[in-house]
Amino acid sequence: MTTARLSAAIRSLSVIAAGTLLVGCSASVDVGSSGPKLSADKLATTVSEKLARTTGRPKPDIVCPEDLVGKAGTTTRCELTADDGSTLGVSVDVTSVDGEQINFDIKADETATPAPN
Repeated sequence: MTTARLSAAIRSLSVIAAGTLLVGCSASVDVGSSGPKLSADKLATTVSEKLARTTGRPKPDIVCPEDLVGKAGTTTRCELTADDGSTLGVSVDVTSVDGEQINFDIKADETATPAPN
């Protein structure tokens, strides 16, 4: 990968991160009657949709390795992968739980990891 492409990828991910940090993303999800837990797949979809709305860009590819437990103070990490293979970490922090609804903040890391050669 050339330096120009790498820089473009990092700028692209930085725009997502900056937009996320400036707006202060928060989300709420009603998990239904199964208890306050959000599956990893649903969390990834929710984070992707929220980042897309916040940045005005297409939904990014997000993977979350674990379910989000609905308990204030719980944190999990997800990973955003750009089209060029570079990645950006995304933290999801539960701020509160109201019955079956989990409220959480989303914050992207400030720096991306370049794609493997």
